Amino acid sequence: MVPLNCWPLEARRRIKGVFTDIDDTLTTNGAITPDALAALHQLKASGLQIIAITGRPVGWSEPFAGRWPIHAIVAENGAVLLQQNHINSLQPKKYEREQLLKSYQQSNAVRATNYARMQRIGRRIVHEVPSAQLARDSAGRETDMAIDHSEFTQLAPEKIAQVVAIMQSEGMTATVSSIHINGWFGEHNKLVGARWAVRQLFGRDLNAELDQWAFVGDSTNDQLMFEAFPQSIGVTNVRRFQAQLASVGGLPRYIAEGERGAGFAEVAQAVLAAKTN
Repeated sequence: MVPLNCWPLEARRRIKGVFTDIDDTLTTNGAITPDALAALHQLKASGLQIIAITGRPVGWSEPFAGRWPIHAIVAENGAVLLQQNHINSLQPKKYEREQLLKSYQQSNAVRATNYARMQRIGRRIVHEVPSAQLARDSAGRETDMAIDHSEFTQLAPEKIAQVVAIMQSEGMTATVSSIHINGWFGEHNKLVGARWAVRQLFGRDLNAELDQWAFVGDSTNDQLMFEAFPQSIGVTNVRRFQAQLASVGGLPRYIAEGERGAGFAEVAQAVLAAKTN
């Protein structure tokens, strides 16, 4: 990782869109900060395409997909796309559930089968791992499950590893974010979801324009995005996961000085400054 001020001007000038994680990237202590929200407004006003991509559930993400100045949220680690739908809307800036278009990577039947399996696995984890608790946002989840490790409770590293091992033994994909351990069935992930979102929203192939998108994140569940995007940036709290990311070759290329929302705002200013130079 090199400091953000080493990000070349020409690379920043080529940026046409920004993918961003949400928790501990846009948010600080669970809420988006004014500087991060202002940065989103500025980026979108400049004509950039803005997509948030998160392990958070559909139910948690819906209000923000409708209110924030972004094009869409990809929720549940690439499984669900929430995009604003202002067609025939007299008040496009006012959030209403029906103004969101919701798309899935999996069919209704597959989701129903997987949901039942995940309920059983959740009970197993809570029974076998002392202090393990389902994330408080679990009621809004449709395609994955989450165990809290740092949001409202604390799990020791060995217990986090135990939860991951149980999920993987059940055939699930498992990742660790800054707050949750997420598990799901299927081949999707944040990178797959990013490709899908660009295809669905804009009818384009993300692989053909990877160097024209920036990605901003903060934790190990951003590894694939850090690895894939030439213009990948970590907010400085990514250092919490530096050893784990380095061990799998998934460090961001650049690192901001600021933490969380302040770090995202710093990245936004670097992009915007290049557009005016």
